[in-house]
Amino acid sequence: MTGAFFGAAVIAYPLVRLLGRNGFFFLALVPLAGLILSLSKVPDLFGAAGAPWVENLGWLPALGLDGVFRLDELSWIMTLLVTGVGALVFVYCARYFPADEPGLARFAGIFMAFAGMMYGLVIADELLMLYLFWEGTTVFSYLLIGHSQSRRRSRQAALQALIVTTAGGLAMLVGMILLTTATGTGRISTLVERASLGMDTSPVIVTAVILILIGAVSKSALLPFHFWLPGAMAAPTPVSAYLHAAAMVKAGIYLILRLAPGYHNLPGWSEVLLTLGLVTMFIGGWQALKQTDLKLLLAFGTVSQLGFLTTMASFGTPDITKAALAMLIAHALFKACLFLCVGIIDHRAGTRDLTKLSGGWRAFPVVAVCATIAAASMSGLPPLFGFVAKEAVYSTLLEAPDKSSIIALIGVMIGSMLTVAYSARFVWGAFSSKDGVDDIARRDEKLTLVISPIVLTALTVVLGPGAGLVDGYFNAWTSTLPIIDPGDGHYHLALWHGLEPALALSGLTITVGIGLFFVRGPFAKVQASLPSGIDFHDLYRRLIGWMEKLALWVTSRTQRGSLPFYQSVIYLVLVGGVGLAVIENDTWNIDFQLYAAPLDFIVAAVLIVVAIAATRAQKRFTAVVVTGVSGYAMVAFFAFTGAPDLALTQVLVETITIVVFVLVLRRLPARIGQSTGRFTPAWRAIIGGAVGVTVMLVVLIAAGVRVSDPVSVDFGQLAYEVGHGKNIVNVTLVDLRVWDTLGEISVLVAAGTGIAGLIFVRGREGHLQRIATKRDGTDIQGRVRFQPVPDEVGNFRDPERENLAQRRVSWLIAGRTLAPRNRSIILEVTARLVFHAVLIFSVYLLFAGHNEPGGGFAGGLVAGLALVVRYLAGGKFELAEAARFTPSGMLGTGLILAVVTGIGGWFWGDTVFKSAYFEGDIPILGHLSFGTATFFDIGVYLIVVGLMLDILRSLGAEVDLHQERDEFVLTTRLNKSYNLSENLGTEAEHEAVEEILHRVNNLDVDNGAEGGRL
Repeated sequence: MTGAFFGAAVIAYPLVRLLGRNGFFFLALVPLAGLILSLSKVPDLFGAAGAPWVENLGWLPALGLDGVFRLDELSWIMTLLVTGVGALVFVYCARYFPADEPGLARFAGIFMAFAGMMYGLVIADELLMLYLFWEGTTVFSYLLIGHSQSRRRSRQAALQALIVTTAGGLAMLVGMILLTTATGTGRISTLVERASLGMDTSPVIVTAVILILIGAVSKSALLPFHFWLPGAMAAPTPVSAYLHAAAMVKAGIYLILRLAPGYHNLPGWSEVLLTLGLVTMFIGGWQALKQTDLKLLLAFGTVSQLGFLTTMASFGTPDITKAALAMLIAHALFKACLFLCVGIIDHRAGTRDLTKLSGGWRAFPVVAVCATIAAASMSGLPPLFGFVAKEAVYSTLLEAPDKSSIIALIGVMIGSMLTVAYSARFVWGAFSSKDGVDDIARRDEKLTLVISPIVLTALTVVLGPGAGLVDGYFNAWTSTLPIIDPGDGHYHLALWHGLEPALALSGLTITVGIGLFFVRGPFAKVQASLPSGIDFHDLYRRLIGWMEKLALWVTSRTQRGSLPFYQSVIYLVLVGGVGLAVIENDTWNIDFQLYAAPLDFIVAAVLIVVAIAATRAQKRFTAVVVTGVSGYAMVAFFAFTGAPDLALTQVLVETITIVVFVLVLRRLPARIGQSTGRFTPAWRAIIGGAVGVTVMLVVLIAAGVRVSDPVSVDFGQLAYEVGHGKNIVNVTLVDLRVWDTLGEISVLVAAGTGIAGLIFVRGREGHLQRIATKRDGTDIQGRVRFQPVPDEVGNFRDPERENLAQRRVSWLIAGRTLAPRNRSIILEVTARLVFHAVLIFSVYLLFAGHNEPGGGFAGGLVAGLALVVRYLAGGKFELAEAARFTPSGMLGTGLILAVVTGIGGWFWGDTVFKSAYFEGDIPILGHLSFGTATFFDIGVYLIVVGLMLDILRSLGAEVDLHQERDEFVLTTRLNKSYNLSENLGTEAEHEAVEEILHRVNNLDVDNGAEGGRL
């Protein structure tokens, strides 16, 4: 089902773009299907032979990490909230947002992905898997809260929520790693079972659990992290209704409920959670009474209720846990309903300020009824489900034997009194008629907008008298919890338990709360006269400000803008740190071998010569060429040592690197500048020599101290038997160590995006500009077909105005796009003739690489070289003719294909990236063996080609455009000077300007910068 959410997230964007906001109706079917699926599991979970549903998707078996999903009674209850409330909120979105809402399609996809993350979180039964979904909710909530990108407040609130919850998540990750290491397992169900038996109580485990609680506390907005939740009200109302009623903030409560049965007796558990829960409940309720914005009032009320839920969830005993579950459901129903009602009020009245709202009962009676019932349930008034939950809390705390339950009872009573007061304040502020305030004009209430609050209200009303119906489902979970007191485990949910102490406490709570509402004026004055206490939001801002100042201080002293300085510092640290370790190492066992073959001397001699030549080069182009020779020398070394695959890859990479360097050098001075810093050439030589000696010693020592056989010894056998291939390198990359390759190609995608982002300052066009044959002088996208081209004397001509015969499509287009002095007919013809053959060869390398030298990386490089030749032959227009696709499309398609291949391992195997192989005899072709790893290799191929195209577009075509503009401006100015000197200047001045024009019109790589200075 989790996959269905993410699949729907992918199609949500085009669906909403196509259908507009009506697309939300179709998207609501996904969480609805999840709800139906959960309900269909009732016989399996709650039948006579009921047992949890467990699905184990092998993830990283070698590391003991499995993708385990478990649907038991607790996670089943949570899935009802995630899917049920989620479906209603999606229906609400279909009419809440205007038809022209900016970014609505993007919002739909993110919202669906968030729901999928929350669904996966509550059914995950492995710590690391839970953490991935946990952080997924953090990322997507950041995007949802910041939906209104043009509003600074939304962006700040989103960033604040991200920073706070991510910080807690990092602490949680450390705790999970400690807990897994200490216990030897990451299965949550196993950990809780072992802890309930008293098996895991070491100090390391106590520390780990406290760290995990930090993550839960930050996610559920408890003190001192509570300030991010009211700020998140900058999000659209549907986001508030879902994230803060049924989803994100409930994640922390769920985790506490999950761990409490096993760890509630650990030192620090009760003390931490009870203190934070009760204090948060009081602070939230106290702040809610100060608010005039209805949404903020509910936000602080949510903070208070989360403290309430944390307090109850922390006990881990059967009866109190049942009360906590009842309050969890009740809170989700009434708080989601209230947020949705506030959204309707805001739309109809144009304000959420309760001092400016009047006559809401008459303006929107259906909304008023729903909100009033929900607020009554929040206050704990009978016969609503909120009353049943509140009664359960009071009764179970009264019957609990320990002292902490009495402290909790007193605390939740005080907090509940404030809850009644701000609930009454909400109803009065939203719907009453106020003196001196104009009543809201009445408008028809569309069923599609109010249906969701109506359903939530109906459930709140029905579950009150029908509490016994859900008691059995709660009891199925609580009956599995450890019983400490013999009298525990007998409480049942019901609307009426007779005249008992809990009923009296409920009456006292409601009476005091109503009294606080009626004395709201004097009470507000008392609140204003008291100290405000610690402003955690202001503390957060100051902390961020201090960190920014520290970053600026460190940056100003380390980032001086001098590349030699940065390199020198890095090298000195390397020599000082590693060199010191080498000197102190007393286990040197150097097995020195001067050479493996006589040809090694040739390679070494070439490397020494080119290294010296590179340091002595005065021009950048010379340095690049000389450095490239060292790369080709390594090609020879690989070939001599029997590594043809490495040799092939090295020669391709080296060739492309030289081309890229040359493209960059066009915008740099021809000569290498002389350093005026503190590191003189002598010091650089000393530092370089020290680094070389240090690295040499490290390699020799590392090779000599090996005590075990290297893992590569078995790669040949593994490649053939497991990877079904004879090319060890390729099989290793796409099968045996595919996770490493996935990380590397992700870096390639980021590099391509970064290159384009640096070069295309104003924006990236999807396609390169191509030559077209339309008579109006534009191409299909309406862009100018031809660029001004300088002729032999520096004047610019427009090919569009030349002979119409030149408009016909010709095989060689450089004649219409390049000046004659920049053309090479032989190179153009050769590029055209060999291009397709080289592409076919690249595809051959792609598919042959599993058994022969090649593979996706080498094939992609060959295809990239074909594009390079086309660009060098005819410029950007020739490149556009050769590559009629976008680099971003190639990069994205390749990465998606690689990831999908990994996920597919769960379907045709038992773990992620598991390969499947098919063998058979094919007519003509003979015996063939094909594996799913080939699809991953195709993804690598597409990424490399996309990266090459992005480099050529950025460093080639875009730099061409910049250079043309510079030359155009320069030539225009010089032409003016020429005309001026011809008319007014002397003959010598005339000849001087004419010489400058000649030099400008013959710019090349070596003197381009000089011409620019002219």
